[in-house]
Amino acid sequence: MAFLALDVGNTRLKWALYEEPRVGARLITHGAQFLENIETLEEGDWSQLPTPRWVLGCIVAGDAVKRRVEEQLEMWDVTPQWVVSGNAEAGVINGYDHPARLGSDRWVAMIGARQRLLSHGRPRPCVVVMVGTAVTVEAIDTEGKFLGGLILPGHGIMLRALESGTAGLHVPTGEVRDFPTNTSDALTSGGTFAIAGAVQRMVENLRQHCGETPEVYMTGGAGWKMAPSMSTEVELVESLIFDGLLHIASKRLAMA
Repeated sequence: MAFLALDVGNTRLKWALYEEPRVGARLITHGAQFLENIETLEEGDWSQLPTPRWVLGCIVAGDAVKRRVEEQLEMWDVTPQWVVSGNAEAGVINGYDHPARLGSDRWVAMIGARQRLLSHGRPRPCVVVMVGTAVTVEAIDTEGKFLGGLILPGHGIMLRALESGTAGLHVPTGEVRDFPTNTSDALTSGGTFAIAGAVQRMVENLRQHCGETPEVYMTGGAGWKMAPSMSTEVELVESLIFDGLLHIASKRLAMA
């Protein structure tokens, strides 16, 4: 029962095909495509794939993009299921004021993080960081309750905001430096340290709330750029959303 997992963000559609919808299932193949190129999937990336029996995804890009993705899936005559954040699922409790308004990618990533945490030992609090077009920083307590999270601009949005609001800042991308001595490095370092500082603050908040140091998981397309500059120890997990989708799928199948 081949299983196709979809993560449709603000910039790219990421996909992974597994042998079956089960935690630990063998990954057959995976890929990504920019949203403007979604129409190429049927005759391109997906043309040689085995037919999936089930498709589960999370999407934050809006209904118009969702319809375009569903049109590509018609090649297999399969109707995708889309995750909607709820009060609780797969071992995570949603503490958002309006649970359904929580971004589904954030929800799925937290489920993946909780599953990963439990598979490595006793329950502990954890912070989940996604670094993409936007950056999100989530706090989950020892019992698996999502306490709340932060949303802040990603590197690209920060730089574009400065370029549009300040004269003379159209400069090349710089390097992260402790003490930047040129504008390019100052911009890159400022954005990086702003994100690192938000994560560190959430780690401290959660440590005080739970009485122990949380595990920190980082994912997202720009996670590999951020991880070396973090002031707290993090584990970079590129597959966190796909891990969450696998866990949700296996739980739903078991309940069917």
